[in-house]
Amino acid sequence: MLDALGDGRPRSRETTASRAKGGILVVGGFVVALFVIEIVNMLTLHSLNRTFGLRPRSLDGLLDIFTFPLLHASLNHLLSNTLPLIIFGFLVFLSGLRVFVTALAFSWLGSGLTVWLIGDGGVTVGASGLVFGLFAFLLVRGFFNHSWRQILLAVVLFMVYGSILLGVLPFVAGYISWQAHLGGAVGGVAAALLMRPRRGV
Repeated sequence: MLDALGDGRPRSRETTASRAKGGILVVGGFVVALFVIEIVNMLTLHSLNRTFGLRPRSLDGLLDIFTFPLLHASLNHLLSNTLPLIIFGFLVFLSGLRVFVTALAFSWLGSGLTVWLIGDGGVTVGASGLVFGLFAFLLVRGFFNHSWRQILLAVVLFMVYGSILLGVLPFVAGYISWQAHLGGAVGGVAAALLMRPRRGV
């Protein structure tokens, strides 16, 4: 009698399916939470931004690193981040929860620390640093992993979304935080480097 799992293929498909389901639940849940926070923020005339937005080079601003991506300047601001956050987050999650959490954490911290260190002085809010971090992770991980499939995905993503990388430049638009974008992207690259396969010794 043949074992359906003997060659590992059905199990692999099941793993991919379960990761896809998990990605939808986790990333979708995170985005829903962002909308709930934004509704509360709107009802309080965005007072949360003044309390929990990131203020560069202030001691208590260090704590704001953990809250500022959860807040947005407006509903349109959140909507502009929603689709790429879902797409990039889902694609990263397909590699597993640990990979997703690592990429998200490095993007979060990289974005926040960069704004805190070299921000222009205003209050910074928004998840765009996470978007840039996850995008950068997807762009470079295939080269670190020596995976042609991941490199091909990176090429497709770059062709579709590559123009957003201009957001790391300080002269593109005065109303965006290029520091958050740059820091998030650096964090995403660092996460990909950290998660690369270790060669045997």
